[in-house]
Formats: sequence, structure tokens, C-alpha cells
Amino acid sequence: MPIVTSPEQHVSEVEIEQAIRSGIERYFDDCRARIPAFIDRHFHYPGAIATNRMALGWDMLRAPANLLWAPIYALACLVRVLVPKRTGLKWLHHAADRVPAGFTTRVQQHISDLIQVELLNNGQKGPLLESYLVEALGAAYARHTLGPVDHQKFSKLIEPLVADALGQYRVSRTASADITNSISCTVLGAFAFQKFTPGGIGLGVVLASMLAKTLAARDFILGETIGGWYYSFFPPEPSLATTASVMVAVMAALAAFAALSGVIFDPVQAAVGLHRRRLNKLLDHLQRDVTLSTQSSFRPKDQFVARILDTFDMIKSGLS
Repeated sequence: MPIVTSPEQHVSEVEIEQAIRSGIERYFDDCRARIPAFIDRHFHYPGAIATNRMALGWDMLRAPANLLWAPIYALACLVRVLVPKRTGLKWLHHAADRVPAGFTTRVQQHISDLIQVELLNNGQKGPLLESYLVEALGAAYARHTLGPVDHQKFSKLIEPLVADALGQYRVSRTASADITNSISCTVLGAFAFQKFTPGGIGLGVVLASMLAKTLAARDFILGETIGGWYYSFFPPEPSLATTASVMVAVMAALAAFAALSGVIFDPVQAAVGLHRRRLNKLLDHLQRDVTLSTQSSFRPKDQFVARILDTFDMIKSGLS
């Protein structure tokens, strides 16, 4: 992080750099030390209920829209990574930069605010990192009996990095809900229908086939009982309208479940350490970006895992 000093100041650049690195390291070490208590408050019971209770309301519509938009945003992220800015496809890179991540749900915004206020700023107003840097630089300057540190540029350097990192964290929440849906569909299909249903599409296909069988057996000329026996050996093919209707119903149910699934799965993720690893990774990337004055590098892989599962679901459903 570059700090401009005046000609009268005789603090060496090495001392300034060491002071900045020391302040940054102390700050992020303290942030990491707050992670366990933060997770206990907001992702274990009863905190998980209070955190996810905000999903009731408009989030029931925002969550499904985000799940539908997620593949487009994941593709845009891949374009930004794979297409360099200095190529003939520069326009494509800029177009991908303008693709929004989706709607910010109340739960996502609430968790982002909690991270910023409690984890990054320890409940204080204003950027806490700034005070750590000022303290470290002040100590270095005091050894040379110089004046106070000019720290007005600190906030301008830090705020965009924090905002982008928290935006990526919100995207990872949407991806986590999508992965949860895929796992739930797989478990439901295995136990309820003895079928492998790795996602909403696969579950919709299975339910559509069951519905077609039930309707065909009911209208069978020799009666429903014999019809059920007959169609167990010669299952009817569900119509396109039936399949589409069932899939829409399944997707709607999964979207509603995704909005509220954090009540169940946030404690599970906390217990197995997923929340801890995700927050530690966020802090690791923020520390590197602040230290090296680079653009935000926090890019969780959750959304790409979710898209792989969706693709597998489509392929499996198409082959079955």
C-alpha cells in the first residue's frame, strides 16, 4: 500500500513498509481470532434462525431469480478469467465486467453487514484497519519525532476491496444454496424413489414419469389396479406439457427451500468448518490485496461447483 510522505520526513521507505505490513498483519490476525465467536453467534442455533428469518418476504422471489441468473453470472466470471484485457476481445471482457451478480437478498445483505461491522471493524464505526495502520506508522514516525500521519487516503484504498470481497461472499451464499438443493434432490430421490436425481431437473423427470404412470393407470381399460401392474412393466412416456409443469413446480419448491435452507444448513456448514474456511479465505485474500495494493482477488469456487452439478443434472436427465 503506497504512502506518500513529505520531503521533511526522514522515515525510510523500508521503515514505512515494515510498519504498514506490521499493522496489516496485526489487524487481520485479530479479525481471524474473531471468526469462531462470529460463527457461533450467527450460524449456530439460535443465531442461525435469526439470521435466516429475514428470508421471509421478498427474498422468496429474489432467491429463485438468483438461482436462475447464477449460470449467466458464472459464465461472465469465466470470461473475465479466460479472456485477457489486452486482446482483440477486450470488448467481451468489459461486457462480462458489467454483468451483475443478481439480486442482493436481505439475508445476504444482513450477513455482509455483520461481517463488515463485527468481523472487520469489531463493532466500531469506520474502518478499523485504518486505525491499525495509523498506529503502526505513528510509532515509526514517533521514533523520528515527526508530526502525525496523514491517513486520509487509507479509506479510499480499502473500501473498494472490502465491498468487492463482500459481494463475492454474497455470490457464494447463492451457490451454497444451489449446491444444497442438488444434495437434497439426490437424497430425496435415493430414499423416496430409489432413483439417482442429482438436481431439480432429474427430480422433475422422475416425478413427471410417476405422474404419467398414475394418470395412465387410472384411465386403464381393465381398471386402475391392473393398469398399475401393466405400466410398471411398460411405463408410459410423460407428455412434454406434463414434464414441463412438474419441473416448474419442482423448481419453485426448490427455490422457496433455497431461501430458507440456511436455517438447516448454516449450522451444518458451521459444524463441518465450511463457514470458518470461507471466512478465513476472505480474510486471506483481503490481506494480500491490501498489502500488495492489488485488485480484489477473492473469487470463491462455490458457484463453479454449483454449475458443474447443474450440468451433470441436465446430462443425466437427458440420458435417462
